[in-house]
Amino acid sequence: MSGEITPNLLLRAYAMGIFPMAEARAAAEVFWVDPERRGIFPLDRFHISRSLRRRIRQAPFAVSVDEDFEGVVEGCADRDETWINDTIFALYRHLHRTGFAHSIEVRAGDDLVGGVYGVALGGAFFGESMFSRRTDASKLALAYLVDRLRLARFTLFDTQFLTPHLARLGAIEIDRDKYHMLLARALQVHADFDAPGALPVPQELLQRNTQTS
Repeated sequence: MSGEITPNLLLRAYAMGIFPMAEARAAAEVFWVDPERRGIFPLDRFHISRSLRRRIRQAPFAVSVDEDFEGVVEGCADRDETWINDTIFALYRHLHRTGFAHSIEVRAGDDLVGGVYGVALGGAFFGESMFSRRTDASKLALAYLVDRLRLARFTLFDTQFLTPHLARLGAIEIDRDKYHMLLARALQVHADFDAPGALPVPQELLQRNTQTS
C-alpha cells in the first residue's frame, strides 16, 4: 500500500491485519505496522480488580459513548510521545463520522478525564489508544467498552501490542498467524457497536462481568 491514505484504504488495511502509525505528532509520514506478536483481549477474560470494582460502584465519573470522539483522540495524543499525527487524526475523524470508529468517554463534571477509542469492522474491534487524567479513568472506559463489545457480539478485541497494564486487565499476546486466523473469522461476523443502546448502570456492568469471568 502506497500513496495517499484514504479512509477506504485504512479499512482495507485493518481487514488485512495492519494499522498506521507516525513517529510523532508533527511527523508528516505514516507507516504501516503488522507486529509479529499481537495483543488481544479475550472478551470473556477481562479482569475487574477489587479496587476497580469499588470505583465503578462509587460512580465518581460520568461515562458516555460516542459523545466526544475528537476529545478522546486529542486526549490520547496529548503526551510527550504519540503516534497520532494530523493525517491519522483526520482519518479517524472520518471513520467516526461514517460509523466505523467509536469512543467511550469518562468525565468528572464537565472535564473529560479519560477515554478509549477504536475501529469496528465486522466482529473485530481494533483498540487504538486510551488516556487517563484521573485514577482508573481509562480502566473504567475499558470495562464499559468490553461490556459493550460482548453485548454487540464482537469476537475479537485487538489491542495491537501487549503492555503490563493491559496484561493485568486480562489481555494476552498471540503470534501473527493466530491473530490473522482470528481476524478472518471475526470479519465474517455481523456485530453492531450501536445495538446495545445506552450504557449500563454500574451494578449491571459488574453483574455481567461476574457472570463472564
